[in-house]
Amino acid sequence: MSDARIIDGKAIAAQVRAEVGGHVANLKRDHGFVPGLAVVLVGEDPASKVYVKNKALQTVEVGMKSVEHKLPAETSEAALLELVGALNRDATIHGILVQMPLPKHIDSLKVIEAIDPMKDVDGFHAVNVGRLSIGERCLVPCTPTGSLILAKTVMPSLKGLDAVVIGRSNIVGKPMAQLLIKEDCTVTIAHSRTRDLEAVCRRADLLVAAVGRPEFVKGSWIKPGAIVIDVGINRITGADGKGKLVGDVDFAEAVKVAGSITPVPGGVGPMTIACLLKNTLEAAQMQHGLEVKSFGQA
Repeated sequence: MSDARIIDGKAIAAQVRAEVGGHVANLKRDHGFVPGLAVVLVGEDPASKVYVKNKALQTVEVGMKSVEHKLPAETSEAALLELVGALNRDATIHGILVQMPLPKHIDSLKVIEAIDPMKDVDGFHAVNVGRLSIGERCLVPCTPTGSLILAKTVMPSLKGLDAVVIGRSNIVGKPMAQLLIKEDCTVTIAHSRTRDLEAVCRRADLLVAAVGRPEFVKGSWIKPGAIVIDVGINRITGADGKGKLVGDVDFAEAVKVAGSITPVPGGVGPMTIACLLKNTLEAAQMQHGLEVKSFGQA
């Protein structure tokens, strides 16, 4: 059996960004406005700083308005909530993203709930979570959306597949399961307490690994020919003593068994920002009472 097809997240993310850019240009031409995204960063978390920088660059590249608010780590919860309120009222801002993690003295849930659900481009607000659970239009978390788009580039209809999601976080695992239910998959959410996790994984036609443990899923856990979406991004020290990024799946083993698989890096990661831009576009369309153009196969 030949090695699995590698799902190129960079190339597919570039396609999504190109589609977003086309719609942004149409909005500007036909309706006289451009979508605006505000990103709020509190503190000096190195990974968050790089991520925010990349978001800003890609926002501008697709023709959107990008606004950054960089606040010191000692910023009070009240001051952050005040800023969120001001962004809610700003008609030129269609998407608000408060970068996580926040400093420990700030209640993350309180901040998420303060964001206007129509501007909640992370898809974390309880209103969006609830609407997703009942199959209504809403803003969906970016990483699950990107993961679904990647899976559908392999198989446009996922109907009837046995899908297993490892991980039950509010950011990835739970919304991923909801999206797959909407696609008519038979969905199992597995986690650290699942009995005989290997056997559960081995029956999956579509396996989504979002457990946050490096190379946790072994090749022997994978059904031959399965679609494997690896959401994990873990920094480890390689055999040469240098740091490297790996996923939650043991890629070297899995690539020999799976039918298709996302690499790390270059798989799900690039899709997350592309889907943030997609969400910002859709939020802008909704706020202006326009038809939301569905694209990107999700």
